[in-house]
Amino acid sequence: MERKNVLVSEAELVRQRDFEQKIFDMFAAREAHPVACIDTFGCQQNVADGQKLMGMLEVCGFTFTDKAEEADLVILNTCAVREHAEDRVFGNLGALTHAKKENPEMVICLCGCMAQEQRVSERIKKSYPLVNLVFGPHALWKFPELLWQVYQSRKRVFSVDDEHGTIAEGIPVVREKGVKAWVSIMYGCNNFCSYCIVPYVRGRERSRDPQCVIEEVRELVEAGYKDITLLGQNVNSYGNDLGIGYDFADLLAEIDRIEGEYLIRFMSSHPKDATKKLFDTMAASRHVAHQLHLPFQSGNDRVLREMNRRYTREQYLDLIRYAKSVMPDLVLTSDVIIGFPGETEAEAMDTVSLVEEVGFDALFTFIYSPRPGTKAAEMPDPATRAEKQKWFDKLLEVQNAMSAKLHAEYIGKTVRVLVDGRSDDAEFPLTSRTEGNRLVRLKGEESLLGQFVDVKITGSNTWALYGETV
Repeated sequence: MERKNVLVSEAELVRQRDFEQKIFDMFAAREAHPVACIDTFGCQQNVADGQKLMGMLEVCGFTFTDKAEEADLVILNTCAVREHAEDRVFGNLGALTHAKKENPEMVICLCGCMAQEQRVSERIKKSYPLVNLVFGPHALWKFPELLWQVYQSRKRVFSVDDEHGTIAEGIPVVREKGVKAWVSIMYGCNNFCSYCIVPYVRGRERSRDPQCVIEEVRELVEAGYKDITLLGQNVNSYGNDLGIGYDFADLLAEIDRIEGEYLIRFMSSHPKDATKKLFDTMAASRHVAHQLHLPFQSGNDRVLREMNRRYTREQYLDLIRYAKSVMPDLVLTSDVIIGFPGETEAEAMDTVSLVEEVGFDALFTFIYSPRPGTKAAEMPDPATRAEKQKWFDKLLEVQNAMSAKLHAEYIGKTVRVLVDGRSDDAEFPLTSRTEGNRLVRLKGEESLLGQFVDVKITGSNTWALYGETV
């Protein structure tokens, strides 16, 4: 893709601001105070998209609620990665039928990755007449125009054209109050893993201009955000499309030079693009957390080939060995799929043995979920669900024991944490995170919220640490 076809023009963005003003003026003329409810499913990229939707709606004059029945506009910001998330969305749409009857003027919108799938948008068109607006990730930047069309035409609007995707800078954002913030540094994916629908719904990889990213991070640091996560479907391929010899490690190094008290994290990474340069940059930085989420998905080379992951078990292990050599305190997490089509018990146990060899601090584990439209969905899959569950249970048994062991090793140590929230535990009323993103439930006063503090770890379990301020 040529960059000139990727960047949304300033004129187009100004046009969207005009539609925001029209919506604002419409409600002002009615002396109405519109309320929106945005329900976001899935990954942090979807969370970041949801914050942009809120930003545009705030300019349009909307306030926000968590209760759909109180809203004039309900947005389901969807995920297409797993079947369970999709089922929840359709369940929520069904539940909105009553609210729509109570308030016929309510506008219901479906957006995000599910909306970009043709089979989903067709199903919405035929079976869910209560939905007024459907648009995919590619159309998010022109949301004000699409919403205005709904209000003016009183007809259903669909914007789900198949396209490579764009970048729109300067969209207003409403961020959660607190210490954490998300910054998208790129969009789309070129990898086409055989089980994954994301490249089909988020388009081709396109990187934001480095100076735009750096300036956004600088503004967040100045605003008091202290835990900032850089987002992309594969951040390790950042810059490949810029044509300026600038990569993700270069971006991290420049961000690290921003003065302030903050941590930088990033996700997701792909092993085929992870480099020693990246790990060296992390090791030398002041602000980049020594935390790495590097999905390996399977520990068996045949399965990795069928998944189209483009690395081997040994290549993955080499990356981990090097990363640990330059960052001995590295906290490692990963994603794993059990029960990929055609996988045998022996191949699944190769995955378990890799987990034992690496010693991950935590895993995000899934039993394979077929996604219509992907190559894997057409593959023979002779293993039963019961067999896959047995393999999955073995994986959990090994990883839970590993997590408990690694967490127990923190007891008695003093670690630096960022106090980021409140818990529902009366004895440990605060939550915090280590540099490695380990959850620490904490004794202390609410005045500690938003601060970095030293904590002595007094207890642990499989999922969390417990401590008190030093």
